[in-house]
Amino acid sequence: MHFRQSLKTAARLNPLSHRSLHWVQERSQFIKAMLANPSAIGAIAPSSAALAAAITAPLQPAAGKVLELGCGTGVFTREMVRKGVDPSNLVLVEQDVGMSSRLRQQFPGATVLQASAEDLSRHTHPALDGIGATICGLPLRNMSSAHHGRLLEVVFEAMRPGGAMHLFTYGMRCPISDSVLSDFGLSARRARFVPMNLPPASVYSLSRLR
Repeated sequence: MHFRQSLKTAARLNPLSHRSLHWVQERSQFIKAMLANPSAIGAIAPSSAALAAAITAPLQPAAGKVLELGCGTGVFTREMVRKGVDPSNLVLVEQDVGMSSRLRQQFPGATVLQASAEDLSRHTHPALDGIGATICGLPLRNMSSAHHGRLLEVVFEAMRPGGAMHLFTYGMRCPISDSVLSDFGLSARRARFVPMNLPPASVYSLSRLR
């Protein structure tokens, strides 16, 4: 208790200590969630700043509401805010209780939904109406095709025409199969490769076929 209080006191006096404290808290939160439910995390470390920059690169601050799935420690969320996305335009979905609570503290202006992404609906969650773009941080390689289908149904029903879903994977190809994409009239494009991540990752963008 005294050690934690000492860290907080040092953080108030030294900005560098504040960043160090934030780093420790973030890693601690990540490890706790990973030990509690490894399949829901699907990673060995929080996403890097390089991956956050890559997956949020297509977003425009004036594009309207952004849906983020599987926000975790908020790495992608912070990058969106840094790029000028108004927190009031963020709809953050995180199933983990501790992580969703911390997201509310970090982004008080955002809408935070503590729920499974597959259980979302515009009927039960009005905030999903009129989404302009989606950022997905879910471990899609750990999910079945049926789960992928349900997720795509939720996302593309919520998004306006022209909206795209941006996701990342540690694999060599898009984690959602061509057959599932075809069923929903979608195409996948590999947008970026991020070697400066642990492990290296690829970013894909999913959009409706014209």
